[in-house]
Amino acid sequence: MPLPAATLPPLSIVGVTASGKSSLALDLAERHGAEIVSVDSMQVYRGMDIGTAKPTRGEQARVPHHLIDLLDANEECSVAWFRDRADEVLPALAERSVPVILVGGTGLYHRAIVDRLELPGRFEQISAELESVADTASLHARLRALDPEAAARMDPANRRRIIRALEVTIGSGRPFSSYGPGLEVYPLSSTVIVGLAVQRAQLEDRLTTRFDAQLAAGFVEEVRRIEASTGWSRTAAQALGYRELLDHVRDGRPLAECRSDAIVHIRRFAVRQDRWFRRDPRIVWFDATSPHLLEQVSAHWQKAGERDDDGSLP
Repeated sequence: MPLPAATLPPLSIVGVTASGKSSLALDLAERHGAEIVSVDSMQVYRGMDIGTAKPTRGEQARVPHHLIDLLDANEECSVAWFRDRADEVLPALAERSVPVILVGGTGLYHRAIVDRLELPGRFEQISAELESVADTASLHARLRALDPEAAARMDPANRRRIIRALEVTIGSGRPFSSYGPGLEVYPLSSTVIVGLAVQRAQLEDRLTTRFDAQLAAGFVEEVRRIEASTGWSRTAAQALGYRELLDHVRDGRPLAECRSDAIVHIRRFAVRQDRWFRRDPRIVWFDATSPHLLEQVSAHWQKAGERDDDGSLP
């Protein structure tokens, strides 16, 4: 028998795109009376439905969903903004003793919510100035002088991270390292985190099949509709699938070429997703193709709710 809602800790379902996270979340939510909180950087956009595999109206009628359809496609989205919206939703669900299922594949957004990351602001002008410096070694040396702890934590060749650390340190007047131990540290969490694992060959087939199904469902028309109405913010225009189809809609590039590029880019993104999540030792992995997946994850979640007196997870 399912545990009372109040005893179930938050559950987060992660994994690569097309691994079946949303379907599992729906089934679990119906079984346990939970509500779903989307952790997807693109499902926040109204009208971007097909290409983001957003829950359908029917699925949203089955289970309440949160943190989708919050912005128009011409508005910017950031991880800090998203975390602030989660800070509005999650306490309200806790007050009602509603079990929460976080589901999505945007790794940084997941960490921001689960680990309550303190997120520094953006300083675009400083970032642009740093980007103009070609010598990454000199940038790392500058960071070492300003924030030795941050410099020691990162690969001297990781240009993107070095520039971000310098941007924050210079722009905020506060060392980048003071914002926390960084993404390499995985603290204890009250959230139960499960991952859905898919074999590489199976995943490639899933990704191709899903993208072709999205095209058949009107993906190109969705892109054309947004292009003609609101247009695109920098963040929305980077959405995989959308940015490739924009070449077709705007410039008339052959759809077959755009399709091929999109599938390649989505496959590469899935590899990066898998590497991101595999680094987190807190994630318990389940075979996404198991016929008993629902029962396995449900039992794992319920067991996590059977806390010891000191509040630790079994």
